[in-house]
Amino acid sequence: MGNNQSGSFLKNYSSILLLLGGILVGSILGLVFGNGVEVIKPLGDIFLNLLFTAIIPLVFFTIASSIANLQKSEKLGKLFGIVLGVFLTTVIISAIIMIIAVLIFPIHQGIVISKVALENIQESSTGSQITQLVTVNDFYEILSRKNMLALILFSFLIGFSTLRAGEKGKDFARFLNSGNEVMKQLLHLIMKTAPIGLGAYFAYQVGIFGPQLFGAYAKPLGLYYAVCTFYFIVFFSLYAFFAGGNLGLKIFWKNNITPALTAVGTCSSIATIPANLEAAEQMNIPSHIRNLVIPLGAPLHKDGSSMSSIVKIAVIFALFGKDFTDPYTLLTAIGITIIVSVVEGGIPNGGYIGEILAITVYGLPMEQALPAAMIIGTLVDPIATLLNANGDVVCAMVVTRISEGKKWISQSNT
Repeated sequence: MGNNQSGSFLKNYSSILLLLGGILVGSILGLVFGNGVEVIKPLGDIFLNLLFTAIIPLVFFTIASSIANLQKSEKLGKLFGIVLGVFLTTVIISAIIMIIAVLIFPIHQGIVISKVALENIQESSTGSQITQLVTVNDFYEILSRKNMLALILFSFLIGFSTLRAGEKGKDFARFLNSGNEVMKQLLHLIMKTAPIGLGAYFAYQVGIFGPQLFGAYAKPLGLYYAVCTFYFIVFFSLYAFFAGGNLGLKIFWKNNITPALTAVGTCSSIATIPANLEAAEQMNIPSHIRNLVIPLGAPLHKDGSSMSSIVKIAVIFALFGKDFTDPYTLLTAIGITIIVSVVEGGIPNGGYIGEILAITVYGLPMEQALPAAMIIGTLVDPIATLLNANGDVVCAMVVTRISEGKKWISQSNT
């Protein structure tokens, strides 16, 4: 009996144990060899490149096939509204939690301004930026993960057009369904290399960025990591409980390990899409919901970026001795975080553009403020990505609860 139980445990959790093992070994290598771990970074890059290569067809087929299979076009509009409402609610909640934390544990002056190389960021009008955010001017450009929002919009329109085509579009709908299944199988194969790929990435992060965590940015970073950990455990549990009670809590944390480790290891919401889709499928979240919420959440829904935006603003205010507690400042900060949550994942160098937006709105000197914000942004990336990417799974549960009713979880997980 005992052997059967242990065998069953190893069978169910072998992939997670291998992933944890790879990450543990990588972290130890990073601590021991420091900068020397750059030698194995290509292993992590290869894994990530495979993921990124597969992401474009994955997103296209999952969204287009999901929408093409909807029974009524009216249902799509309602579902889309629920998704955006849930995304916006959690982003605002996360920002308010971080504001409260900064008010309780204020960040004082003493930040060292470091010289860092700035990316070349081209200035353009708001209208031009919105156009570039949601469209491209040639078909081949939509096949780049740098234009993820444009790809999602295009996939959405293809799915909707297939739905409208009715009987004449059935063959194309079958093609979309077939492509969706093929991409799922491809991603299963790629994820088999995850222990090595993520292990190499953890080694690189610990070896290269570890020492900086103990520098001048230790207090804001400590506050950020502590509050994010609290939000991850407590509020994600509350969201899961709202979505499905005690059973919702159980299935969320049971299926959440691989997506969480993938998010922390890759520091990419987009690279976590495959793990999130697989987790949502294991939770029996309906395909038309998971295939819309997960890919759409990667560029649009970012609780971690929302919280990091608040910390960056607080650090910059401390840098210049300005009062962060003014009500106008706090309300403006929440507005900025909502914009940043969308912008950071939607366009290249989105994080920098979000930081520039905050600095510009508050009228602070760019040359001094931007480097400080960029350093904070770099060092909080792992746990920010955890909240950004992993939040999509629990949001999919909440959307299902609102869309399908409270009995969805007992019907699908019994």
